[in-house]
Amino acid sequence: MTQYTFSFKALMLAAALALPSMAFAADPVMMKDGVMTDHKGMTVYTFDKDTGGKSMCNADCAKNWPPMMAPAGAKAEGKFTPIKRDDGMMQWAYDGKPLYTFMKDEKPGDMKGEGFKDMWHMPKH
Repeated sequence: MTQYTFSFKALMLAAALALPSMAFAADPVMMKDGVMTDHKGMTVYTFDKDTGGKSMCNADCAKNWPPMMAPAGAKAEGKFTPIKRDDGMMQWAYDGKPLYTFMKDEKPGDMKGEGFKDMWHMPKH
């Protein structure tokens, strides 16, 4: 029994140590009913002022539109890429457009940010 417990703990430790290095081999978002969401089910948005893979949403903007942060060393496939923000942190982008959630979306399925000020939109996947 002791050996089994030790082996299970060793396996769990090895898995935990391996996870950061794997850092998203799959898409960092999901599709739910045709809408791109984060892994908590919250709607994802892009900002029209973002160009060239650079986020223009910083400071107060980023408080209202939290960036979808990517872990250090993150890698993705297809149209998903991590980009570096002005603060040096990494953020997910889709097809070159940085991704965000919206603070007024209170629960999964909310889409209150769609069309906000004609500059925030749900990306087409």
